[in-house]
Amino acid sequence: MSVEFKDYYAILGVPRDAAADEIKKAFRKLARKHHPDVAGDKQAAEEKFKEINEAYEVLSDPGKRSKYDRLGADWRHEGGFPPPEQGGGFQEFNFGGTGFSDFFEQYFGGAGRFGFPGGFQRAAHPGHGRMRGSDIEGDILVTLDEVMHGAVRPVSLQITDPQTGRSRSHGFSVRIPPGVTNGKRIRVPGQGEPGTGGGEPGDLYLRVRHAAHPDFRSEGADLIHDLELAPWEAVLGADISVPTLDGSVKLRIPHGSAAGQRLRVRGRGLPKGKSGDRGDFHVVLSIRTPERIGESERHMWEKLRDTSTFNPRRQQ
Repeated sequence: MSVEFKDYYAILGVPRDAAADEIKKAFRKLARKHHPDVAGDKQAAEEKFKEINEAYEVLSDPGKRSKYDRLGADWRHEGGFPPPEQGGGFQEFNFGGTGFSDFFEQYFGGAGRFGFPGGFQRAAHPGHGRMRGSDIEGDILVTLDEVMHGAVRPVSLQITDPQTGRSRSHGFSVRIPPGVTNGKRIRVPGQGEPGTGGGEPGDLYLRVRHAAHPDFRSEGADLIHDLELAPWEAVLGADISVPTLDGSVKLRIPHGSAAGQRLRVRGRGLPKGKSGDRGDFHVVLSIRTPERIGESERHMWEKLRDTSTFNPRRQQ
């Protein structure tokens, strides 16, 4: 299996010394543009969306980003990371265009592309007798919209029979249930490694990974949205419309709100399995100051400074 180096900085269109905020901003812009639910060419959008998510997952994580920066584009050469070993049985595993690349799985996918070190694992089969095939495991990238409504995902698998050495390819569909949580495994019976001596095939386990969203992140069945406030909105309070996965809601920002404060909207999160209940929607507040101000604005800020009795460093 060949592993091609991916330039995650180029994918997001940011320099290698980009700050975390710059990386997040670039991701949000590209994710909105190429989200499969809004783009015209859904298949092309899925591939691009997967690539953007992969780049953001690495570059937004300090540990993964440091490891990636040490790899460098010459990772194949001496001193770099060795390419993965050739798998003995599986040649290709395509989750309908929304899995992760071989490069990502080799170096950042934790246990490997199929859930085992080196990419896949085959149980030791004796030379004779009937033996069930091994189970295999892989990641499947699921958008929060699919978590909300459920989906049917096409999967194609090319596998080499351990007895004959011949490859075969087949496709099948996997149902993504509404409310599937991040990290949950979906079992697909009979789609694992072929058995030997007439034994049954193993099962396929797809480990769900929620795709990064430009506006939300998931915590179990809850959705989290980061909301930036102007200083006067935090001080005076405001009525602000915030997006959710199923339409916007009007949110009352209390006066005197502080950075890091959470506001909750009950029942506007993700589904909780078959119960019909939903998690909550949480808004995390931050306060953003203007980067540039005009002369008249400066005078107003200076007047506020000179007349206000507030001192954040005063002992309470």
